[in-house]
Amino acid sequence: MKKTMVKFIAVLAIVIGGVVSSNAQELGVRFGDISGGNVAIDGIFSTGQFSRIHADVSFGDGVGIDLLWDFLYRPLSGEAFNWYVGVGPYMWIDDPFWLGAIGEIGLEYHFNSIPIALGVDWRPALSIIEDTDFHAKGFGFNVRYVFGQ
Repeated sequence: MKKTMVKFIAVLAIVIGGVVSSNAQELGVRFGDISGGNVAIDGIFSTGQFSRIHADVSFGDGVGIDLLWDFLYRPLSGEAFNWYVGVGPYMWIDDPFWLGAIGEIGLEYHFNSIPIALGVDWRPALSIIEDTDFHAKGFGFNVRYVFGQ
């Protein structure tokens, strides 16, 4: 019963991730320490002038899903550099199953002449299910294509 439920959640998460990424305003990859592996599909879509949804889906020995709401998304100098802070749930679908909360703070650069964004971020995580634990090593590098630039 538990494995069937985990498979159902995995399929549901992949479908939702596909729908979310198909409406993404930026789509690319994230390299680094990710819940689920070392590489993830990375998508962003705007929810307002200074907020956005930042989603990652990674495949490795299992499936990792991060869904963050970046509630502060501000330019640093001019329009090219932005910084952001966010929080949201994360899930690792495998044995053991992990569920918890993840935070994010990052810096990104949007090129003016080409539709590419580069970013670095740190994502500390608090696991709640299966074990309660804190993970502070979630550093990553993002490369994304910017749609409609």
